[in-house]
Amino acid sequence: MNATLETLKSRRSCRHYRPEPITEAELDAVLEVGTYAPTGHGSQSPVMVAVRNPELLKRLSAVNAAIMGTDRDPFYGAPTAIIVFADTSAPTGHQDACMVMANLMHAAHALGLGSCWINRAKQMFELPELADLRAKWGLKPEMEGMGICILGYIPEGTVLPCKARKEGYIIKD
Repeated sequence: MNATLETLKSRRSCRHYRPEPITEAELDAVLEVGTYAPTGHGSQSPVMVAVRNPELLKRLSAVNAAIMGTDRDPFYGAPTAIIVFADTSAPTGHQDACMVMANLMHAAHALGLGSCWINRAKQMFELPELADLRAKWGLKPEMEGMGICILGYIPEGTVLPCKARKEGYIIKD
């Protein structure tokens, strides 16, 4: 089978990570592939923010957990997070950001990294307690959190199982 198709079919969400950070080259490769995601009219409307600082990751995880109503780590100990922001002023802003998230996760898998889409980015970055980050990153008011792609090395022996494909997933007319 074509290697690209195999990569697309075999990617799974990873919820366990080794503590060591991914390399700068791996992060750069994943981010670069994110910039090649299809966007409406080639607008390249999303913005990606890569976070590797352990204190900031802990802060973001705690805010995400509070929104979810839990005290467990919704980032699963991943040493890297890429926050994808959608430009709500773009007609396809949300779709564009979703395509970036997909590219990030598939690029990570192609490099042998684990990844997972973490939700609640919209709610997180609407909170006043994260306004300092929005300002630091120079995000315009119309930039809305779409998703957080966590990244890291998968622990040895971890199996990321594939569920059977559901009945009726495909309809041909």
